[in-house]
Amino acid sequence: MKLVKLAFAALAFGALALQPALAADPVEGRNFHRLQMPQPTEANGKVEVIEFFWYGCPHCAKLEPLLKGWVKQLPADVSFRKVPAILSDKWAPGARLYYTLEAMNLLDKLSDEVFDAMINQRIDLGNENVLFDWIAKKGVDRKAFADTYKSFSVQAKVRQAAEMTQEYGFSGVPALVIGGKYSPGPELQSYEHMLQVADFLIARNRAEIKKPSAPQKAVKK
Repeated sequence: MKLVKLAFAALAFGALALQPALAADPVEGRNFHRLQMPQPTEANGKVEVIEFFWYGCPHCAKLEPLLKGWVKQLPADVSFRKVPAILSDKWAPGARLYYTLEAMNLLDKLSDEVFDAMINQRIDLGNENVLFDWIAKKGVDRKAFADTYKSFSVQAKVRQAAEMTQEYGFSGVPALVIGGKYSPGPELQSYEHMLQVADFLIARNRAEIKKPSAPQKAVKK
């Protein structure tokens, strides 16, 4: 599998302006690829879109505002969810933080601030004491947060995220997966281009879901 991180290495040096050529359909092997090991989806009858991300990833932070607007406009037959990738032990606290915020209904309030704290302010939120002090300053009950952070349910989700990261085989983020088998990249001109390719892949996967299976031929006796 071509690594998604290679596509975003180019973006680190400045996103290119969208060209008229983007009106053409994305090309498999260039603008998108099939996963070597397609995964089952959880959205029965819907097109599933997953974003793998990490709070310490500058590219994920830059994609986030565009992604939010894009998600709001997704059709009703598209299911979207985020998965905090765990590519090393260093990334695991970020996954635990994400699922804690989710459990306490604090994602809308604090998720963007976590990106800013880790990337721009260089605050080590992977350190529990630093994290708990930081969260308390945001008006969140420190003990309730710490209890949730260390809860069995959050730990179970972190283990699942680690397994999914390995199963999908990505080596870099942000990465989108459509229908458990398609992903934009490696050649992307901008974050907007990534989402345009995702739209194309959603349409393709929708057609595959609706395509009736071929009728079986009757067996002659």
